[in-house]
Amino acid sequence: MQKEARWAVLGVAAALFAGSGCSGARDEPPHPGQAVYERYCYACHQAGIAGAPALNDPTAWAPRLAQGRETLYANVKRGMMPGMPPRGACPACTDEALEAAVDYMVLHAE
Repeated sequence: MQKEARWAVLGVAAALFAGSGCSGARDEPPHPGQAVYERYCYACHQAGIAGAPALNDPTAWAPRLAQGRETLYANVKRGMMPGMPPRGACPACTDEALEAAVDYMVLHAE
């Protein structure tokens, strides 16, 4: 391959790499509770359905946060009336996964 052709190939490869979002800057990894939130919690907590505190609503979360994280964790595991099913409708979720989902929501409420 001629020298000019090699440089052209390298230039195209560099342009593709730069345009692919791989600029070398590191994106933050997703929060460990985000996937559980998006799969099991989003439907109610995004809009505040059935008494669920909405994700980005600090006012709705304030009285819950005042009870402490351990109470929040217990509530999601046990369920709450009127609309919070036990284990957040994720019977296969580990306690740690449920707690991470709570932490994710709290992070957005503080």
